[in-house]
Amino acid sequence: MDIFQTVVLSLIQGLSEFLPISSSAHLILVPKLSDWADQGLGFDVVVHLGTLSAVVYYYRSIIRHLAVDFYYSITQTQTVGQSKLAWAILVGTIPVGLVGLLFKDYIEINLRSIEVIAYSTLIFGLLLGLASWYSANNDKPREIIGWLDVTFVGFMQAIALVPGVSRSGITITAGLLIGLSRNMAIQFAFLLSIPVIMLSAMLIILDMYNQPQSVDWSVLVVGFIVAAISSYFTIVFFIKLLDRVGLMPFVVYRVVLGVLLLAL
Repeated sequence: MDIFQTVVLSLIQGLSEFLPISSSAHLILVPKLSDWADQGLGFDVVVHLGTLSAVVYYYRSIIRHLAVDFYYSITQTQTVGQSKLAWAILVGTIPVGLVGLLFKDYIEINLRSIEVIAYSTLIFGLLLGLASWYSANNDKPREIIGWLDVTFVGFMQAIALVPGVSRSGITITAGLLIGLSRNMAIQFAFLLSIPVIMLSAMLIILDMYNQPQSVDWSVLVVGFIVAAISSYFTIVFFIKLLDRVGLMPFVVYRVVLGVLLLAL
């Protein structure tokens, strides 16, 4: 893989990981449509770590408080500060972890076709539009997440293992549908991404251990840097953009892309 392909794929990962448009779908589509060689497991690891570093840096202050409150909630066996949110992130990650471990091979073999991506992009794009409409007409959005909310969002997140669904898209959709405010739904979705990206990177590293490959360190370094920088600015851009135009531009993009892929 040359530097041009590295930059393009790293930008795709960085830009689409936190936008509700599915990074996995775009990382599958671009090489297929461009007839590029597979980017390799090592590349997948570093771009995931790049996006992870971006969201951790963006939410560093909140994460620091969550970690401290989580620790004291264990030692004191009671709710401390924002420890409930920390536990919610942990519990909300369980469904996607279990589904990933049980069905990873099936998804890799059977659900990475352009047809599957087209249908999931279209269907879950329309569902995002419905959630956006519901949120806009919700007079009493909530800022507090209950355990039923966490369970629902967690199971919905597991669906995002199917390429084209979008992890951020489905978790934001779920949050809006259960009545969370848009800001709370987005924050919870992005914080949920941290353990999920970590788990994903660990699974890829395990695959690398079982399938040793040669490593081009220049490609990996460039991939990490580009993915990290583009991810960080995407988070900043996305949150500011939502205050101005909402989610509908992403709904339109998904519907158009889904229709075009079905036409192919």
